[in-house]
Amino acid sequence: MWFVYFLKLSNGHLYVGSTNNIDFRLNSHNKGHVQSTKAFLPATLKSYIAVESEQHARELEHYFKSGSGKAIALKRFIKP
Repeated sequence: MWFVYFLKLSNGHLYVGSTNNIDFRLNSHNKGHVQSTKAFLPATLKSYIAVESEQHARELEHYFKSGSGKAIALKRFIKP
């Protein structure tokens, strides 16, 4: 099982990533091991989507990082 996850960063921005182990990945973010988020800790898991394959997870991650994908994520998956 793979996951596309959405983190809310301390600066208010949304981070999108994919992993096959959400707990490990969230801990990595919050320990400062991820270059793109370490300046904006703590990171809070807002939502995630489970999919069956890594390829599908990577495709969704790429989509949700686009402008229209981010708008859909904010509307459908991220609760205020």
